[in-house]
Amino acid sequence: MTVTTTKLTRAAGLSAVVGGLLFIAVQINHPLLTPPSPPRPNTRSAKPRRSSWHVFSLIGITGIYLRQVRQTGVLGLIGYVVLGVGYLAIFSAQVVGVFVLPALAASEPGFVNDVLAVATSSTPSGDIGPLQILIQGGGFAYVVGGIIFGIVLFRANVLARWAAMLLSVGAVAILTTSRLPELTQRLFAIPVSVALIGLGFSLWREQRTQNTRPMASPVSSQLDPTGAK
Repeated sequence: MTVTTTKLTRAAGLSAVVGGLLFIAVQINHPLLTPPSPPRPNTRSAKPRRSSWHVFSLIGITGIYLRQVRQTGVLGLIGYVVLGVGYLAIFSAQVVGVFVLPALAASEPGFVNDVLAVATSSTPSGDIGPLQILIQGGGFAYVVGGIIFGIVLFRANVLARWAAMLLSVGAVAILTTSRLPELTQRLFAIPVSVALIGLGFSLWREQRTQNTRPMASPVSSQLDPTGAK
């Protein structure tokens, strides 16, 4: 199989779609992170599902950005970098929450409860060290990056503009609902997922259309009387 830019871009579009779908799936039957209950996956597929959507989403926004790097300019680069940092930070915190906290629930319940408090925008009773910066900083970068990236994608007018606008609006909704109950926060996370799916599908469809567009034959162009001078 020959690896081409078109194929890589289409793969990035599909990756964005998968990332958005997985993020929606994460919200389904997700255990509430309410102290003193440590996070425990409900199903065997929960761990890979909760720790992989960030990877697919990051690959997806990379392809989305590279497709319109010239149209988005410096602001597009800033939005992409900030959003990418948000994804990486959330992924790191998610790995800790899924694979580390359950093992510490019995021996260090206070630490686990403090981590859950920070994750749910509550005030911890103790100090969790740099992990607090990772969780809060990652969430801030995810929201700010989503707002900026959505705006520049909307202005570039290359992919689906409704999805770009929804990305910004969804990021604002996440910011404004940070103090609401956790279940409400999870519901407002869905618009960002839908936006990512829309952008990814738009990227995939655009590349597919360009790949199947017929090219004019040089011989036919020379024989075409309308092209003669």
